[in-house]
Amino acid sequence: MIQLKRAYEAASSTDGQRFLVERLWPRGVRKTALPLDAWLKDAAPSTALRKWFGHDPARWPEFRRRYAAELAAHPSVWQPLLEAARHGTVTLVYSAHDTEHNNAAALQQFLEGAGDAAPTRAKAKPPRTSRRPKPRRH
Repeated sequence: MIQLKRAYEAASSTDGQRFLVERLWPRGVRKTALPLDAWLKDAAPSTALRKWFGHDPARWPEFRRRYAAELAAHPSVWQPLLEAARHGTVTLVYSAHDTEHNNAAALQQFLEGAGDAAPTRAKAKPPRTSRRPKPRRH
């Protein structure tokens, strides 16, 4: 399960593993005061994309599309989150005021979609046997 929590909210025992998914440290929060398992700067949107978005809800659909393209190009930054979520609860920690239109919400949606599309182990195909081709009838 992947859940979201603002960096300004208190941590709880139900958070599971906590990952900060921001490029910038949350304002006004001491590093010693924010319990985290890791700070995943590279899982956050690029600086250019973050500045373009500017937390404008009108740009939300396009932001999600562009951010998903960035994530798809760098699976090594988000695959550890997906793997952790397969084994327990993961909390994506973010600092935005808007609880609906933020990079953590977009990342959560991306990860949930990636989990659905993750390849499953296919059954091995039996080896091909050499057969003579059947004659064609005309």
